[in-house]
Amino acid sequence: MLDYGKKILREQPFSMLLGAELTEFDEGKAELSLVIRDELTQNFGFVHGGVLSYLADNCITFSAASVLGKCVTSEYKINYVRPAIGKSLIARSTVLSSGKRQATCECKVYALGEKGEKLVAVALGTISKVDV
Repeated sequence: MLDYGKKILREQPFSMLLGAELTEFDEGKAELSLVIRDELTQNFGFVHGGVLSYLADNCITFSAASVLGKCVTSEYKINYVRPAIGKSLIARSTVLSSGKRQATCECKVYALGEKGEKLVAVALGTISKVDV
């Protein structure tokens, strides 16, 4: 399943531009990672909120896709817990509930640094199956 997920990620130009990597993809869960580069930061040196939001959104969609198949985000919200500083980011998502046409998923995004993982954002979203 992981190889299939990596193929899908490679077909996403924006994900490739950012340098995202799918590190786990199994039924009901997904994990994406991203190396922090200067180009992804804002003026204070923290990872830009848009990058964290992308990572959470894509990760919840991957976890939902593991149970729904082809799907898109219907809605999601994100809470930024603390500024993201470190060497890389890791997003971990799980499916909280799913039916035939939609899933509710959560994602926690961590910054990895010399002192280990620090929670930087939490997201909750609804993902809907698409018939394409």
